[in-house]
Amino acid sequence: MILNKENLANINGDKVTKPSAEILALPEKVIQFGTGVLLRGLPDYFIDKANQKGIFNGRILVVKSTSKGGADAFSKQDNLYTLCVKGIEDGINVEENSINSSISRVLSASQDWAEILKAAHQPEMQIVISNTTEVGIVKSEDKITDNPPQSYPGKLLAFLHERYTAFNGSAESGMVIVPTELISDNADKLKEILLDLAILNKLGWDFENWLKTANHFCKTLVDRIVPGKLPEAEQKSIESELGYEDELMIMAEPFRLWAIESSSEKVKEILSFEKADKGVFIVPSIDKFKELKLRLLNGTHTISCGLAILAGFNTVKEAMANKDFSANVLKLMKDEIAPVVVNEDITYDEAIAFAESVIDRFSNPSLEHQWQAITLNFTSKMQMRNMPLIRRYYALKNEVPQLTALGVAAYILFMNVNQEGDTYTASANGKTYPIQDEFAEILYEYWKNPETVVDNTLGDRRLWDKNLNNYPGFNAAVKSYVDLLQNKGAKETLSNLHSERTI
Repeated sequence: MILNKENLANINGDKVTKPSAEILALPEKVIQFGTGVLLRGLPDYFIDKANQKGIFNGRILVVKSTSKGGADAFSKQDNLYTLCVKGIEDGINVEENSINSSISRVLSASQDWAEILKAAHQPEMQIVISNTTEVGIVKSEDKITDNPPQSYPGKLLAFLHERYTAFNGSAESGMVIVPTELISDNADKLKEILLDLAILNKLGWDFENWLKTANHFCKTLVDRIVPGKLPEAEQKSIESELGYEDELMIMAEPFRLWAIESSSEKVKEILSFEKADKGVFIVPSIDKFKELKLRLLNGTHTISCGLAILAGFNTVKEAMANKDFSANVLKLMKDEIAPVVVNEDITYDEAIAFAESVIDRFSNPSLEHQWQAITLNFTSKMQMRNMPLIRRYYALKNEVPQLTALGVAAYILFMNVNQEGDTYTASANGKTYPIQDEFAEILYEYWKNPETVVDNTLGDRRLWDKNLNNYPGFNAAVKSYVDLLQNKGAKETLSNLHSERTI
């Protein structure tokens, strides 16, 4: 039995949350560009949850923009799919399965463009959501009369112009445009591209004014790990338990965050799904959420990955199962990062709450996050995510952030790279790792003299945009940790640190 509308009645509602007939009849309120798992695991999750609570009462028209493949799987399953939430939340194991019915139709831009433009005439259509990857929001010279325009901005502009024409340019026909692409100021960049494209297509001042004043472009930050398709054996096990087959089944972690920037009451009214879940925030500024994610999630990952690899851990969950490593991560966040992210918008309690959610996420037994993947552009990530925290820590306490210094020492040891032609590799615990780091050559040269490698690495402004030797005690601390890691090993060093023995 496959998952579709006809078979819903035969599915046991005690094992999976099912949609009601009323939900399946709701009007389309959203046009969504993209069918990717992040969209289905985050925005579509929130909309489905709001529909189940009788709050949003609207469904999604999905535009499949890529030419690869079709919408056959969605059509076969009447656009229904199972979302399996697996992981840890507030220290408790979570496993929830729900049939998501937020999508009403999936149309192909290359085959159904006329039908997509027709949807612009629907009065209930009020929201645009997109996730077209980082290369989706790019300048183009599309003609909106093409069938369809090639780029995402071209398609969106054609849709908005169709709507403008259908409703005679009324202010009420404007839309709330919510891009979720992981680029800074995503909505501002999209708006700028659309305005340039409108001028290029000679759509007229009246339309340009409507585009700027009647539509709400909302910057966003999204955060949820959605690995997508489950491992084959696990999927078959869940299908056997639920009693149906689902080609579109995906998995997501429990943590979810969608921060949307707007001060408009109209936007809040239209995006009413905010009320259905604690993970959605409509706020005047999303900077707070960006800072928490950058420093406590991304920064902790980055400063910890060299240490994890030196300790012989392949995945994040494997490292977090080690009590000394997990203690190191928690202490790093609570003692060295959380105090220095506090500002007029972020309280210490908020930072600690976010840190605790990071511990849950790192410990998720259902996720296979490889430390090796985190070493991609290792140096640049440390420069952006961790170096500003050292400056702030000294300004606040005027002392060495010890666990950060340990992370820097592990970075230096990990980056003792080998050169083979134009490629670099690193070795640890008998394993060889490919190094993709624009500064690998610099570290390679510095390691030719192990006696000065710490001095040279910490003092190189090309790496850190500052001379880390100027921070009192930092050089000595890093050297001490380098010696410990070389002589005792990463695991014993961690054990000594977190068993309160003197090192």
